[in-house]
Amino acid sequence: MFKKILIANRGEIALRIQRACREMGIKAVVVYSEADREAKYVKLADEAVCIGPPPSAQSYLNMPAIISTAEVTDAQAIHPGYGFLSENADFAERVEKSGFVFIGPSPENIRMMGDKVAAKQAMLKSGVPCVPGSDGALGDEPKEILRQARAIGYPVIIKAAGGGGGRGMRVVHTEAALLHAVQTTRSEAGAAFGNPAVYMEKFLENPRHVEIQVLADTQRNAVWLGERDCSMQRRHQKIIEEAPAPGIARRIIERIGDRCAAACKKIGYRGAGTFEFLYQDGEFYFIEMNTRVQVEHPVTEMVTGIDIVQMQIRIAAGEKLPFTQRAVQMRGHAVECRINAEDPYKFTPSPGRITLWHAPGGPGVRVDSHVYTNYVVPPNYDSMIGKIIVHADTREQALARMRSALSETVLEGIATNIPLHRVLMADAKFVEGGTTIHYLESWLAQHRR
Repeated sequence: MFKKILIANRGEIALRIQRACREMGIKAVVVYSEADREAKYVKLADEAVCIGPPPSAQSYLNMPAIISTAEVTDAQAIHPGYGFLSENADFAERVEKSGFVFIGPSPENIRMMGDKVAAKQAMLKSGVPCVPGSDGALGDEPKEILRQARAIGYPVIIKAAGGGGGRGMRVVHTEAALLHAVQTTRSEAGAAFGNPAVYMEKFLENPRHVEIQVLADTQRNAVWLGERDCSMQRRHQKIIEEAPAPGIARRIIERIGDRCAAACKKIGYRGAGTFEFLYQDGEFYFIEMNTRVQVEHPVTEMVTGIDIVQMQIRIAAGEKLPFTQRAVQMRGHAVECRINAEDPYKFTPSPGRITLWHAPGGPGVRVDSHVYTNYVVPPNYDSMIGKIIVHADTREQALARMRSALSETVLEGIATNIPLHRVLMADAKFVEGGTTIHYLESWLAQHRR
């Protein structure tokens, strides 16, 4: 087992990894920007090193600074968390070439799954169902593009092969708009991702977003840890997540979960990962794989009792998975609300000083957050400042517990989306379960203040 790990991230995930290290008796080195000098995880770290000014490009995305910090602190491994460099194959490669262990998949797997065309082809070969679409990236011949769209059937969606996070997508409803949409998406993809390749898929009009969490070791053992429903999202950004997904038959979930685990073995995957699917009319359609720990990993931890971050570390150290698929048991229901420093209805960022912070408590309540009273939320990064997670025997009890937790939460000095969560937890459609990925957008349009 490692004696010292460098955490190449910030915010709540940096604190989450630090806590996992402490429980395992591993020293944690934290890198931070000047904007995060007063962060809780910086104060609590065994060692903390400032690697640059506030802009991400000069700090958290500065590969040489991170690797040289690992060298001078004698860290043995680097945990990238999520976001920033977590799915950057070049970073993983540079970490390994510098003699450190990258706590995540191989650079080859990150590269494969980062290219949505290559990922889809790998999944088809592994028997994982995919959305009907073009066979690889679209070519330059207009007639062939039009032919493929007719074969798939409108509406179609044009996607950037190197895209992610909801960027680089364009829905097309008519043949007249197709070629212009392809050209525009190509230009955007080249500028945003350095890869102009695009592909085409059938646009599913009312799907849910359901994902499967997997763990795989270096000895070709792989398990799946149940599913999460992440359909409550705005502009492809998740706001509420839960496990298990309400209203989907277990036999359907088990079939798709087994295929995901088998795909991990086939491609030689290692570490934690998430297969993301659109689910509509009883069918699952693969859209992408996230080759890192997810923001919403706590709901899976709550229903399985498995510490995903500690498992990432153990797998990276070469340990074999300590349990088989049969030993993975789902118990009860968990719900997570992402707490963002933003206007609850306009979604404009709200950085600044938190004048009062009181976290909720009680049975089955977990708060993952790095904030405290007098903490200043910097304007330089993502607006998420924490997560409230609850667990109970049933979904109904979990929602009641979340309503109670939100009513206890006090956060003053800046605007947050807590008022929005309080309203959504009482929304009849959400309480019923099974809302689609478009539900929150249409709800917000009706309730805009």
